[in-house]
Formats: sequence, C-alpha cells, structure tokens
Amino acid sequence: MAGVIMADAVSLDGFLATADDQVGPLHDFYFNGDTRITAGNRHMSFKAPAASARYLDEQWSRIGAMVIGRRLFDITDGWDGMPVAGDRVFVVTHSVPTDWKHMGTAPFTFVTDGVASAIAQAKAVAGPDRDVALNGGDVGGQAFAAGLVDEVDLALVPVVFGSGKRFFGDRFEGQVLLDDPVVVPSERVTHLRYRVRKS
Repeated sequence: MAGVIMADAVSLDGFLATADDQVGPLHDFYFNGDTRITAGNRHMSFKAPAASARYLDEQWSRIGAMVIGRRLFDITDGWDGMPVAGDRVFVVTHSVPTDWKHMGTAPFTFVTDGVASAIAQAKAVAGPDRDVALNGGDVGGQAFAAGLVDEVDLALVPVVFGSGKRFFGDRFEGQVLLDDPVVVPSERVTHLRYRVRKS
C-alpha cells in the first residue's frame, strides 16, 4: 500500500547526525558491501551488503517523490540536482534559494507553506501506487506529529552518539503506537520498518 515513509539511518540512541551535521558511520553500509543497489539515482553508486541491497532496492523502487528539509538540501547541495529516489524532490524551506546552479532544470520544488503542503504535492506526483519518502529530523518530526506519516523505516546502525540531531526532531511530543516491525538484519545495520497505527 502506498504511503508516506519517514526514513533515515540512525544511531542506537536515535540520532541521525551529530550537532554539527556529521553522520559518522551511519551511512557506511551504503558503501561497504559487494552488491550494487540498482534502484534510485543512477548518478550515485551504492554497494551495500546483500541483505541491505535487496531491501533498499525493493523500498526505493516504490518511491515516487521525496520530501526533505532545507538543511539536508544545503548539506547535499541537492545531490547535484538528482533525486536519490523517485521523480521529484520537495524541499520544505522558509525561503527559496536564488543561487542554486540547478534552479529551473532539476526536478526540485521549494515549498514555503509547510510540510503538509509539501507532502500533498509529493503525493500528487507519486500517484496512488508509489510512496513518498520523507527524511527524519525536524521536518519529518513535524509530519509525524501531524499524523501525516504512514510508516517509519529505520536503518539502525550499532553506534551511540550521545547527543545530536534526533530522528523525530526536537519538537515532537506525545506518544504514537506503531505496529510490530519488519526486521531485516544485515552487516553493520538492521533495517526496521514499522506501520504507524492510525486512531
């Protein structure tokens, strides 16, 4: 079933980066295997452990659009104008960049009226049969708190950060019950996918 999937790699204590945006070993599994991930951006080369590659190929092939925050866009420079997965990226931001070299040619839309609007636009692009991928952090946490997330997909890496940027952001409060996870063990990462229970 298509839906909004909040996904990211996280430490055992729930952080997706340090306070200064360093990811340490969180993304190492994308590159430390011998099996190519064939879904997603053809301009980036990922070779993961076989179990991770199979899992990510299946998940990424279902993505029709992505929603990210402005901070991730700035850190990655919008992946040089190429979505990691899906056809289009919607960037939640307070202001549209004026000097990005791919402006007007890359399939990126800058959304200034909030995460709900970005998700609605991404769903329209993805259509009824493909997922919308949403990154963790403050934007993901806002969407989660608003009940806009259907599934949570964690790549749990065996490292403890102690502090940093939380997967659910700094503004989420309350409790949300999730279903039991789909668990895919791999090398130096465990993939966990939870359906969000809707009340």
